[in-house]
Amino acid sequence: MFENLTDRMTNALRNLRGLGKISESNIADALADVRTALLSADVHFRVAREFCDRVKETCLGQNVLAGVAPGQMAVKIIHDELVKLLGENSTQFSQVRPLKVMLVGLHGSGKTTSAGKLARYLRSHGNYRPALVACDVYRPAAIDQLETLAAATGTPFYCDRDSKDVPAIGEKFLREAVNNSADLIIFDTAGRLQIDENLIEEIKRLRERIQPDEVLLVADSALGQEAVNVAKHFHEAVNLTGIVLTKLDGDARGGAALSMKTITGVPIKFMGTGEKLEDFSPFHPDRMAQRILGMGDVVSLVEKAQETIDQKEAERLAEKMKKADFDLEDFLAQLQQMKKMGPLGSIMKMMPGMSGLQVGEKEEKKLKRTEAIIQSMTKKERARPEILNGSRRARIAKGSGTKVSDVNALLKQFSQMRQMMKMLKGGKMKALMRGLGGKLPGMGGKFPF
Repeated sequence: MFENLTDRMTNALRNLRGLGKISESNIADALADVRTALLSADVHFRVAREFCDRVKETCLGQNVLAGVAPGQMAVKIIHDELVKLLGENSTQFSQVRPLKVMLVGLHGSGKTTSAGKLARYLRSHGNYRPALVACDVYRPAAIDQLETLAAATGTPFYCDRDSKDVPAIGEKFLREAVNNSADLIIFDTAGRLQIDENLIEEIKRLRERIQPDEVLLVADSALGQEAVNVAKHFHEAVNLTGIVLTKLDGDARGGAALSMKTITGVPIKFMGTGEKLEDFSPFHPDRMAQRILGMGDVVSLVEKAQETIDQKEAERLAEKMKKADFDLEDFLAQLQQMKKMGPLGSIMKMMPGMSGLQVGEKEEKKLKRTEAIIQSMTKKERARPEILNGSRRARIAKGSGTKVSDVNALLKQFSQMRQMMKMLKGGKMKALMRGLGGKLPGMGGKFPF
């Protein structure tokens, strides 16, 4: 998500950062690049124009702080305006209990999947006792899909496979879920390929009967400008309280996210970033602004690590590295811990200065190949890689579906890594820095292995 926008914005900001003085002329030139970047990312033309106008007005009226370069001040102003654009202080979820949440949207936007993800997330992070109610009585297998998600997340599930009276279904199972101690009831409604009167009237009647605290539009980010129009129509019909933006892992432009809050006045509250149930999180405007501007998102990276990494295992590996007692078994464990956090590319985008680094299938395959090579070794070989002679290396290459040269390359780079650990252990920092030459050994400015 946002790859194209981040690349273009990074180039535009590079020119801004070098400004020794801000004038109407040079800020206009820099903002022309920013506006082009926004429009190319499918941001609504009105949003792009008003954004640049606000930035220009603020920059020209801003007193530059002592010790702060004018260009850096301009970058900060762009960041702050971007946060406002994305919905500063407006993404909080209602705190009432029992909390009633109604999901609406077009067919194929990801409503049913988002219902399961939302139940899982709020139970884990809000101590809710969720329940899922199937109110999509038209789409084939919609009820079955929600039931499967309920089972996968351990969530009570309610449906009536015989009735077509959606408002009555919602009201009946709302009472039943509350009576069974649920304090979060999520209603999954039907969608259409486009907005029609029957769809709108049905969700209006359901809204009147269940009186939801949150009405969330589930919108496919890949729709671009159309997603903004869909949000407007649904908001006018049922008074949305928020948006769940889905499929952000597949949309490189991301303009819908930047346009929705301004055009509709409805904040983005959650986002789906993949197919797995755990690929779902609250939408943080400040963090998203940092990602867009190529500043990374360290807070989200740390949160993801805390959720997925075994703390005791991480401490054990850190202690072994400290003692320079790190073998291939430990390295395999480290790789597997990292894999839990998700694709390497998405992790790197959260790291400051790494957003422009292209991490594609090639790099992912390298990591898989490394894992396969180590898994093809015996425990003794992992603990003592120095015993790996020619015949052993040939056997490992055959077992992992790789070449002997791949095995040799891994062992060479791992040897360099261990040598670096020993230098650190011995306090030979100067020798280490000479050996590194400004980059990690064996990496050549690229990912290892």
